[in-house]
Amino acid sequence: MGSEPLRQLHDAIVKPIAIARTKGAWYRDWRLVSLDGSTLEVAGTTANTAEFGKASGPRGSAAYPQIRFVSLIENGTHVLFGSRMDGYTTSEHALAQQVIPGLSAGMLCLADRLFASYSLWSRGQSTGADLLWRVGTTFLLPSEKRLPDGSSLSSLYPSVQDRQRQHHAIPVRVIEYRLEGVAEAESNYRLITTILSDKKAPAAELAALYHERWEIETALDELKTHLRGGRIVLRSKMPDLVRQEFHDLLMAHFAVRSLLHEALRAALQTASAVSRLSVVQQPTAFRR
Repeated sequence: MGSEPLRQLHDAIVKPIAIARTKGAWYRDWRLVSLDGSTLEVAGTTANTAEFGKASGPRGSAAYPQIRFVSLIENGTHVLFGSRMDGYTTSEHALAQQVIPGLSAGMLCLADRLFASYSLWSRGQSTGADLLWRVGTTFLLPSEKRLPDGSSLSSLYPSVQDRQRQHHAIPVRVIEYRLEGVAEAESNYRLITTILSDKKAPAAELAALYHERWEIETALDELKTHLRGGRIVLRSKMPDLVRQEFHDLLMAHFAVRSLLHEALRAALQTASAVSRLSVVQQPTAFRR
């Protein structure tokens, strides 16, 4: 089987699995998902190095070539879906363009400021999903209307020229806040969301909700360390086989998370969130 049929199989199988009673999977009526990316080391063959490239720094190139990938995660179950991979030099932003169509109506997608751009935001909104993304200080978001919860309405534009002409505006709601007394917290956080009503989703709730995007870090750790084995490179020596192995790994992770979710379905009303279960626990334990 070549890499493309396996990718199609992955896309057909690996889907969100949370049900209404899955703890941690929902905010009000929205299914919570996050967007993020990472890298994996692959076997250091000439073919893999030529195809995928290596990281480089002041001390020279990395020991192994790497692939880069971007995924969506269902927060409550740690299911990674919609994933796309390419060589190390491909940006996460470029891969996200391919991943975002995996969103759908009824989802609320969380993402860090790395992904914030007019093009990705527009693409994400077109799926029917709602978005809650952090943005950097370079984004011009003047307040057009202040809302009772302290958030404000503003507009995104593709360029300064479009802003001046007020062309192609996308309405957004802006939420700014600080985390007082939290160690290592940054001085200021600024989020934008497609949820324009403060009554549907108050600013304080969305500010707290944004930090749940760190669930994806746990899911990536499961994939890269516990399931694959710490500091072990993907073993395939040819690029097409690397792509197959990548999708194999994702489907194995999906199988584990599905098993954990299925095992707790009967007790979800009282059990801990499925996302709190570790893939390194014994399958017969499932301790809270």
